[in-house]
Amino acid sequence: MHPNPNFRQTDHAQSLAFARERGFGVLCANGATFPMLSHVPALISTDGTYADLHLVRSNPIARALKPADTPPLNVTLAINGPDSYISPDWYGVPDQVPTWNYVAVHIIGTLAPLNDDTLPGILDELSHHFEHRLAPKPIWTRDKMTEGTYDKMARMIQPFRLTVTDVQSTWKLNQNKPDAPRHSAANHVAAYGIGTEIGSLSALMHAVPDTTPDTAPDKDT
Repeated sequence: MHPNPNFRQTDHAQSLAFARERGFGVLCANGATFPMLSHVPALISTDGTYADLHLVRSNPIARALKPADTPPLNVTLAINGPDSYISPDWYGVPDQVPTWNYVAVHIIGTLAPLNDDTLPGILDELSHHFEHRLAPKPIWTRDKMTEGTYDKMARMIQPFRLTVTDVQSTWKLNQNKPDAPRHSAANHVAAYGIGTEIGSLSALMHAVPDTTPDTAPDKDT
């Protein structure tokens, strides 16, 4: 997460809404000898107080929470957004350096297992969260599965809840640049960006309120 306060001013509500919309991130926890990382879908509650997810029972993070009386595990769920390399030439002003613009949200909290009987509801809500975006395709439900298939597959996974204690986010969109150079860079991102979802990143850069700050050479790489 970038330490520059210019990039850390997005409020928790906006960051949580962004994270909920994306619904996929990297779950991180300390292990005995190395960090444990799992790429997981997760559904953040509408009030932002928790996120429900599931892990394969053999997952190292799931194993770290056995037996059942094990204390909750301190974790971070890192959710990445659009990103791109930014060339100094794109600003149209001298004495700039290369950097990378991006959006990232870290949801910090404690992870604990849930009762297995909560799993169907969690999976149904998670799939519906994404299925409704595929309209006019009919929403997929478990009813479409052959009888017994779901139960067989569900035995391999376990439900968990991440109770949120903090939210930290970076929205690095050239807020530290004057308006004209930032808009110029945003246009070049849309046309030539190297990264992911460059169109979305360009739009976010253009959406930064125009303030025309005093700007020194970029030192944020």
